[in-house]
Amino acid sequence: MPITAPITATTPSAAFERLLTIMDDLRINCPWDKKQTLESLRHLTIEETYELSDAILSGDMDEIKKELGDIMLHLVFYSRIASETNDFNITDVLNGICDKLINRHPHIYSDTEVKDENDVKRNWEQIKLKEGNKSVLGGVPASLPALVKASRIQEKARGVGFDWDNKDQVWAKVEEELQEFKDEFNHADETTIDYEKAEGEFGDLLFSLINYARFININPEDALEKTNRKFIKRFQYLEEKAAESGKQLHDMSLSEMDVFWNEAKKV
Repeated sequence: MPITAPITATTPSAAFERLLTIMDDLRINCPWDKKQTLESLRHLTIEETYELSDAILSGDMDEIKKELGDIMLHLVFYSRIASETNDFNITDVLNGICDKLINRHPHIYSDTEVKDENDVKRNWEQIKLKEGNKSVLGGVPASLPALVKASRIQEKARGVGFDWDNKDQVWAKVEEELQEFKDEFNHADETTIDYEKAEGEFGDLLFSLINYARFININPEDALEKTNRKFIKRFQYLEEKAAESGKQLHDMSLSEMDVFWNEAKKV
């Protein structure tokens, strides 16, 4: 006999309770949901997070709402699985984040005074150290993509005052790293190039550019992804126009492709 689905809710608390009830039903009665573990859900959660990121960059609010729901389901799913082994449940999870937010916002819930958001970030990092973190950088996940990781490392270092005074200093560092990278290739004989050292200099250059982006309030991950999307759109336009002309890209000269590429930039 079919289980009666909870009716659509009209308040946040009722809607959350509806999701919990459905999760309980699925965990007990659905063959797929019954088999899932924390480990089996992990890669799916990563995928859902990237889908949310795509929706945000696209500015598609309906898609953002849908992806947020998918992620909310995963949070409830993990908590339900853990409750079966008495490790924790959704109430523990919610109380845990509430307690952390209260503790890390003493300027709201206590008598600490702050001047601006930078003070808030500094307090946040100092409180984390008091809570037992051995390093300010200890909270940066090792598996983060390198570009995102560099940005988070710099933000956390800034939170404890380890930072440049102004963007001109950072740009000077960018130029210094660029010159050091170029110097690795200024050899008459390419066989003498130390590519391992050149790779290190290139990494230093990228790190300094990410640092500069932070100083001028540009998110480097978003900036690069938007450039990726722009390139894909223009390249696919080039492919379409080449096909319409009865040509294959590998048979065209660069000057011929440039004609369509320049057209793409105007679309």
